[in-house]
Amino acid sequence: MTVAGVSATGPDLLRLVAVPVFAWTAYRDIETRRVSSTVWIPLSLLGTVLLVWDGWLSWSAGGTAWSYEFLIPTTISLGLVVPIAYLFWWFGGFGGADAKALLVLAVLFPTVPEYALGSVALPLAETSSLAEPTTIRPFSFTILTNAVLVGIALPLALAVRNAAAGRIAPVMFVGWPVSWERIPTSHGRLLETPSGRSRGGLDLDALRMYLRWRGLSLAELRADPKRYRDPATLPAEPNPPTDGAVTADVAVRGDGGALESAPADAADAADAAEPESATGATVDDPWGADAFLDDIDGSAYGTTPDTLREGLEVLAEKETVWISPGTPFLVPVFVGLVIALLYGDLLLGTLL
Repeated sequence: MTVAGVSATGPDLLRLVAVPVFAWTAYRDIETRRVSSTVWIPLSLLGTVLLVWDGWLSWSAGGTAWSYEFLIPTTISLGLVVPIAYLFWWFGGFGGADAKALLVLAVLFPTVPEYALGSVALPLAETSSLAEPTTIRPFSFTILTNAVLVGIALPLALAVRNAAAGRIAPVMFVGWPVSWERIPTSHGRLLETPSGRSRGGLDLDALRMYLRWRGLSLAELRADPKRYRDPATLPAEPNPPTDGAVTADVAVRGDGGALESAPADAADAADAAEPESATGATVDDPWGADAFLDDIDGSAYGTTPDTLREGLEVLAEKETVWISPGTPFLVPVFVGLVIALLYGDLLLGTLL
């Protein structure tokens, strides 16, 4: 079958539908860190249909096509890649969308697809004579290993970018500095605490949850941090915290009612940067971090009261802060898919 100058079997041509879909999910993951689960359902159904179609074609071809070229790689794909994706999700190594993407790939690309673009056979490494002994390797595993290699290269690229700008720091491999004004629309994790830079600071989605819960903007908090450190300024009726997404569609009451419900001397009660009033009395629960985490339904991405307090202290004072962009894994997965379709396995292709 030939479409737009590309020759391949019917199943392999239909598998190319995955490329624009994964491109879209990678873009969505960069922009919002949210990918709807419904996007994977059509691809899963398509993969199942193509799996049956491929099985029938292999059975009809006879010889070793059924066992060696279809059954073995398909069994490995479903029996190895699927458990790997599930286990990494279970232990927190992958997000839900990342795991679902790998599950879809395991069904959609169990065997090595073959395409002819004029006189060029793709994937280049997989169709060479040197690659023939690896035919039983599932193609989904090739995509996964490519994605891992791309993921490893990203910190190096980030370090080069920081070094070129003269930003030499221990966290230069995982983050970069941004103005505080960009924080409300940025994804990732704050890499700073009041005592210095850290590789594990406040999750920016958790920060947005907190600000929405209080009905505050980061600019308002920075304009009067002494006031808002005092839990007496917490709203009597907090707003829904949402899930912290930048694009969350939720209306919040300005200041969460805090300005109306706060005692007149609330600002005086938080005069010092430390959780202590001007008279020396200890202020319980500075910033209302404990109250926030106790009130919300669920977890704020593993955020602890201390982590939230430290992040708020940094953001209340500093003009520029280091954050980790936390590049979503769907980006390396998409790049790994494209490389796999055009070239094949980066690791084995290089070694062979």
